Amino acid sequence: MTRTATRSAERAATTTSWWRDAVVYEIYPRSFADADGDGVGDLPGIIDRLPYLRELGVDAIWVTPFYTSPMRDGGYDVADYTRPDPVFGTVADADRLIAAAHEHGLRVLFDIVPNHTSSEHRWFREALATPPGEGAWKRYHCVRGRGERGAEPPNRWQSVFGGAAWSPVRDPAGAPTGWWYLHLFDPGQPDLNWSDPDVQAEHEQILRFWFDRGVDGFRIDVAHGLVKAPGYPDSKGGATMLGADDRRGTGAWDQPGVHAIYRRWRALADGYEPPRVFCGEIWVMTPEDQARYVRPDELHTAFNFHYLKAGWDAAELRGVIDASLAAAAPVGAAPTWVLANHDVERHVTRLAPVGAGGVRDLGRGRDRARAASLFMLALPGGAYLYQGEELGLPEVLDLPPEARRDPIFARTGGAEIGRDGCRVPLPWSGAAPPYGFGPGRAPASLPQPPEFAALTVERQLADPDSTLALYRRALGIRRAEPALGDGELRWCAVPDAGDHVIAFERPGASGSVVAVMNLGETALPLPPAWIGELLLASRGTAATAAGLTLEPDAAVWLRWARRPGGTATPSR
Repeated sequence: MTRTATRSAERAATTTSWWRDAVVYEIYPRSFADADGDGVGDLPGIIDRLPYLRELGVDAIWVTPFYTSPMRDGGYDVADYTRPDPVFGTVADADRLIAAAHEHGLRVLFDIVPNHTSSEHRWFREALATPPGEGAWKRYHCVRGRGERGAEPPNRWQSVFGGAAWSPVRDPAGAPTGWWYLHLFDPGQPDLNWSDPDVQAEHEQILRFWFDRGVDGFRIDVAHGLVKAPGYPDSKGGATMLGADDRRGTGAWDQPGVHAIYRRWRALADGYEPPRVFCGEIWVMTPEDQARYVRPDELHTAFNFHYLKAGWDAAELRGVIDASLAAAAPVGAAPTWVLANHDVERHVTRLAPVGAGGVRDLGRGRDRARAASLFMLALPGGAYLYQGEELGLPEVLDLPPEARRDPIFARTGGAEIGRDGCRVPLPWSGAAPPYGFGPGRAPASLPQPPEFAALTVERQLADPDSTLALYRRALGIRRAEPALGDGELRWCAVPDAGDHVIAFERPGASGSVVAVMNLGETALPLPPAWIGELLLASRGTAATAAGLTLEPDAAVWLRWARRPGGTATPSR
């Protein structure tokens, strides 16, 4: 085991609040690594690649749903929460994954999907065999429709995936009954009714099932959506962006009753030794709204989507960081930063400027993504990485229609291409598909583009200037530097920098680490007296006797033994 891995294991063993500054690596199992050669990633594939993750330098892994599912939404339509889908493996494989990860010094988070089940779940099948509004339907939202004979949906709520959020309940002959069931996502994902005691008890049993097997915590899907407003009040618009854009006008999201659920879950998690951990997927209007979910007796962390959505703009980034830190401080929470996940366009593509003819400059997009990632990893708190971002993978935008799996593509008639482009299987080795994704030549579950040949793990391990090399160095420095991780942030004024440069200091007992990022179009010279020691640069930046030149779309980490001139650098 390397020094980096040893240090990671030691810190994991001795830190009870490990989640406050952990770097967690998201694994989308279908697209990570395939052990049996069927073209679909699986749990044994993850186990085989744990040494890679240990050497990368992350502290934990988060594995998205691998449970029994008809896979209408990539496994987020769960039919059995305690049994893996056969395509991914078995309960024994899940046990081996937990044990092997712990042996490598990695914590393990699984995913729980409490807002809805699959329509193939035993509960929904029981409901379909029950008169509408009675018995087993109490576990779901089954509501009488509007108009004559209930022919119209109960309200105008819209599915996040497109179309109405209600589908008719039909009798055994297929005729409409005048009753409707709610699905804020696909019709195959009926929303659960969290006022029903069965729903509450079942999910506590699910948590215990996996906690008892050693999992360190859960990421909670749609954590802000479990409770619906009484009476299902209508709204001006739909339920867009998981409620982040219209929460105050839609009774589908961020209702007060959700917090009582998480207080019960927190008490359950705290009853284990060591205590288990929760991270919420929470799309809400403001950082202050989000902070309510991470109060001391609720969730431990929540994804900072406000940071993810910020543009390539210094003032906007600083504003989001300030607001996030200010909102987290009163509740004692540690911020959790993220730039990518399985639901959003990869940030190499998202940050790429658009040139003549509407063509994105992916070269600059990759430079920006490297700089943004280095800058993020210096922020106080924890961070989440999404598989493949350490390789600088772009979004695959030209997948053929017949290959697309995301229900968004089908439900919008192709008007929205959906999320498949960030879920293309990883390239591990070789010069042609499947790029070592699995043994043999079986094609991967989504087609991999030719440009992946230059971005394989194998190629990048041999290149000291690769994106993978940058991430490995950054995570190694982050672990070794006491100033990084959880703690204080002080903004810095960079001499003669203008409005397109952003910098902050992370003070530590043995000196400070300073992160500087140039979001402008011109290079920035930094004088020698200000630089201190160059720890790491996102690209091609070197310190000389004349100082350091920070190129556009680049970031650096510096170490200050003391502040320049022996005095405090003024804050902007």
